[in-house]
Amino acid sequence: MNFNLFLIAIIAINVIVSFKGFEDLSFFRKYKFHVGSIRAGEQIRMISSGFLHADVPHLAFNMLSLYFFAPVVYGMLNNFSFVLIYFASLIFGSLLTMIFHNNDYSYSAVGASGAVTGIIYSAILLDPTLEIYLFFIPIPIPAYLFGIGYLLYSIYGMKAKNDNIGHTAHFGGAIGGYIFTLMKKPSIFVDNTFMVVILAIPIIILFVMAKRGKL
Repeated sequence: MNFNLFLIAIIAINVIVSFKGFEDLSFFRKYKFHVGSIRAGEQIRMISSGFLHADVPHLAFNMLSLYFFAPVVYGMLNNFSFVLIYFASLIFGSLLTMIFHNNDYSYSAVGASGAVTGIIYSAILLDPTLEIYLFFIPIPIPAYLFGIGYLLYSIYGMKAKNDNIGHTAHFGGAIGGYIFTLMKKPSIFVDNTFMVVILAIPIIILFVMAKRGKL
């Protein structure tokens, strides 16, 4: 992978802010996503929470995922589009979380997962042939299966509600990455119609389940 200042800067900010949060509980509490605090006017949490993480494995997983998928995005689009999609996905993740948990004043979460999921979705749309290796699977798997599986796991996390990870933000991020990538490169609708349709499936499942009160 070619050195990219924008990618390294985003990873560095995530690492610095996350480790500050690991060491300083008051800092962590002040900047994590918390519905009650956001509704009270602390909107900065909708951005800052995307740079905090629950623990080192959570941080490592997100940053490794970003490291491997980001080159496709800035390579096939440009640096500005990469940064735009990253932050748009982060914001979409926070907005969707507020929609789903608007009346749950105690709900809190952290993680760059929304932004990273947006980058993953963007990369898959841009390069449908993309394959990845997972530690426990010795053969490459299509990246779109990873992306869809990641969101289906997020549905489980949303239902279980047994951790501090922003699972709802995964979907908001996916929507952000999906929309902004198609806006940046509308030819994907024609060139990769299958991928446009199949990546929409978990998003549709989420809203159907929400509509039926299953979340």
